[in-house]
Amino acid sequence: MAKSKPKFDAAASITNELISIIDRGVLPWRKPWQVGGGAVPLRQNGEPYQGINNFLLTMRTMMAGYTSPYWMTLRQANELEAKIIKGSKSSVVVHYGTVARDRNEDAPEVETDTNEPKAIPFMKSYRVFNADQIEGLEARFHPEPSNLPDYPERAPIPHMQTFFEAIGATVSFSGREACYVPTLDKIYMPPIELFKDPRNFYAVWGHELGHWTKPRHRLNRSYGDARFGNAAYAREEIVAELCTVFLGQKLGFSAHTLELNAAYLDNWVRVLRSDKRAIFKHAADAQKACDFLIAASEAGREAEAA
Repeated sequence: MAKSKPKFDAAASITNELISIIDRGVLPWRKPWQVGGGAVPLRQNGEPYQGINNFLLTMRTMMAGYTSPYWMTLRQANELEAKIIKGSKSSVVVHYGTVARDRNEDAPEVETDTNEPKAIPFMKSYRVFNADQIEGLEARFHPEPSNLPDYPERAPIPHMQTFFEAIGATVSFSGREACYVPTLDKIYMPPIELFKDPRNFYAVWGHELGHWTKPRHRLNRSYGDARFGNAAYAREEIVAELCTVFLGQKLGFSAHTLELNAAYLDNWVRVLRSDKRAIFKHAADAQKACDFLIAASEAGREAEAA
């Protein structure tokens, strides 16, 4: 009797892909990039990807050198009367949803106090191709890249400065270290004059603001007692890193921290090896943090204009 083919494990495949990249000491999502006039991967209909799919396709765009921001399935390409270029390798992305299940199913009567269906979360994977891997697409799937702006060294960038100031976090610009102190609910940042590229200043500020979203009175995010070097600390660092990636796509900078050493990367790998679904959870939390900061900035600017 022939052995059945093992079921594809999307979570393990994606996690192993990420571990392999980190083990090489390269973080492609930290490189400046813009394709086709934008910095966010797009679905075939122009809708931006979010969360883990945004992160994965950003990383793959950088590594493969694609020039189009558009991604689509084989079926979507066929519907557009286009063809996948022979030998092209697809990229795995995921879809989250819920399925209703009867609460009374397989449960004793005494354990159920409602007849409402229970929502069971699920994750399924599917494969997409970049527009650069497809022949016969309309020109709109290959937009011309816009010129990246040049900014003066060690000087504020107006639209970024306005965005961050409007959030309303308490920040002290002094010293040479960057950190968020939960007991004071305060961020400490080196002054912008210490950053030759001012975009790195805003990336570090964004990273610390990612941590600033953690407390109970904001997003109430906790992975346990976080101490330097432990798993809870590493998980929170992953969230802050990905939050910075997503913020940078909106504002025009790449993720950056003052330190990027082997220990920092080892902490990531330790978390990923111990939990194949960690990157999915933390990317979702990072998206929530990014959305929170965008909303806070918008509210701050509206209040100032009123």
